[in-house]
Amino acid sequence: MTSGDAAANSGPAAPGDTAADVGLLAPVRAGTAVENATGDVAYVRALLAAETALVRAQESLGHAPAGTADTVASAAADATRFDVRSLALRARSGGNPVIPLAADLTAAVAERSEEAAAHVHRGATSQDILDTAAMLVASEALRLILADLDRAAAALALIAAEHRDTPMAGRTLTQHAVPTTFGLKAAGWRSLVLDARDRIAAVLDTLPVQLGGAAGTLAAFAAFAEPVADELRATDRDTGLSLVAAYADATGLTVPPLPWHTLRTPVADLAGALSFTAGALGKLAADVLVLSRTEIGEVSESTGGGSSTMPHKANPARAVLIASAARQVPALAGILYGALAAEDERPPGAWHAEWQPLREALRTVGGAADAAAALAEGLRAHPGRMRANLGATGGLIVSERLTAVLSARMGRATARTAVTGGAARAARERIPLHEALAQDPALAGIVSPGELATLTDPSGYTGSAGFLVDRALRRHHDGGTVPE
Repeated sequence: MTSGDAAANSGPAAPGDTAADVGLLAPVRAGTAVENATGDVAYVRALLAAETALVRAQESLGHAPAGTADTVASAAADATRFDVRSLALRARSGGNPVIPLAADLTAAVAERSEEAAAHVHRGATSQDILDTAAMLVASEALRLILADLDRAAAALALIAAEHRDTPMAGRTLTQHAVPTTFGLKAAGWRSLVLDARDRIAAVLDTLPVQLGGAAGTLAAFAAFAEPVADELRATDRDTGLSLVAAYADATGLTVPPLPWHTLRTPVADLAGALSFTAGALGKLAADVLVLSRTEIGEVSESTGGGSSTMPHKANPARAVLIASAARQVPALAGILYGALAAEDERPPGAWHAEWQPLREALRTVGGAADAAAALAEGLRAHPGRMRANLGATGGLIVSERLTAVLSARMGRATARTAVTGGAARAARERIPLHEALAQDPALAGIVSPGELATLTDPSGYTGSAGFLVDRALRRHHDGGTVPE
């Protein structure tokens, strides 16, 4: 069984199954590929894949008779034959689902071969199997997330290029600050998406297998294979280390430096990458939510969500779901980081506390990435509204520019006094800034009314925005850049 088999899609819950979680309160991940890849049946498949891979690794080293792994794989091929609900209920007595699953798998293998059944779970501890299965599930989920991040980045690149020079109001602390461009904003969103992609890809490349036995010494594996162990020692090869390498090869995961039963770096790294990704996508969502407000109207989603009572509404539903994910995942990551402080060689509770938060983080970020890709691919920009909003302050948004230009002609202090006074007059009399300044005798002969009108045009004060967009778009999804 391959790592792909481990995270194959789980089927829908049976009708009337009142205990099933089908995503009713989690629309951000409901119906997505990552939801299926992290469901209970997917976890059972991953657990079975981990058990099968262990036997295959042992067989490859001569620790089990030829054909044993195929017999186990045959019994494990259909995950649905293992009653997930029964496994969950029986897990309460031993504290984890591997104990009842190993018993059920052994019984299923015994129907085919008693000899092969003796090799199921041999030498392993429950954490070896569950941690390995978690890494297999994470591997499949991260691949789905990467694909959606690539989709989002590609769509945002097109938006940034198209609107490289489309002026809009830059906002700081909720207020108009100075002009920017929509292209620069989109390039910023893409930059964060690529940052997230880099972190997810780095974690994916290092997901490790777990194998240590009861206390991380691998002792039982050598004890079960003494003749072979003696042969390996004669060649200066250690039985346990050889088995870990073979196990990693059988699962498609990496070889860890040490068994990590209480060295939870792999889970913490997952937590960090997932939390960052949720926040990065949350920035995109936060901006879309602001810019799609009725009174702003600078962007809109391609297919807005409806309201149960207000037919006129087209809510930015995808941005809402992404924003909800951005608020949930950091809390889940906090639990996973907290599990780093794990005592002894297997902790009573810290490891157990990871299971559900890790799965929820994977599926929540996966749902957010799916929504972000769809949001970016269908995002509609409204340059007319952007231009209209730029004019909302009658030119005050470029007062910084006026101060800079006039300072060279009349001194900084005098220029600042003139612009501040003109801005106050413009606000008080509700007239454009250039008209207010044209009434100031101190500016007579310094700047003409026509030049004032030009200087207060927001579209002429976007600085290096266009060149910044160009530079941002030279960045590849793999972190490299095209030379300037």
